[in-house]
Amino acid sequence: MARRDYYHEANAPKPNSIVPAVSAVVCSDDGRIVLHLRTDNGYWSLPGGGLDVGEDVASAIVREVKEETGFDVKIERLVGIYSDPAHVIAYDNGEVRQQFSICFSCRIASGSLAVSNESKEVRLFRPEEITELSIHPANRIRLDDFFEGAERPFIR
Repeated sequence: MARRDYYHEANAPKPNSIVPAVSAVVCSDDGRIVLHLRTDNGYWSLPGGGLDVGEDVASAIVREVKEETGFDVKIERLVGIYSDPAHVIAYDNGEVRQQFSICFSCRIASGSLAVSNESKEVRLFRPEEITELSIHPANRIRLDDFFEGAERPFIR
């Protein structure tokens, strides 16, 4: 399904749904961050996605990371909750979502890097490499919050 992200744009369509979603800053033991190059919007992105009916948040993050990167993860902490009403995502089926994502810090436990149907590429990046990537501003905020390392989660 094709999508278009609107971020603080005056011409953005009005949202007609909010879907609980999760995302993860996934770290390797050597401190690299896992990102995937999305097929639907062309941005490097944190792995994540919507919760399925009957699924809890922890199961959703483990499932989404596995589906999009090939890695099994251990959840370490909550980075933040992101619900900016000026970030909307329009899908070609007419749905227009307001962002609502809970972001976690995770550590790779097992598995091996794999590309999914949602990804053109999956790679591990050193933190200093991330600044040069084409990343949506909403994901950039989550990464910045992660690198800040605050004891308490961010609520944005």
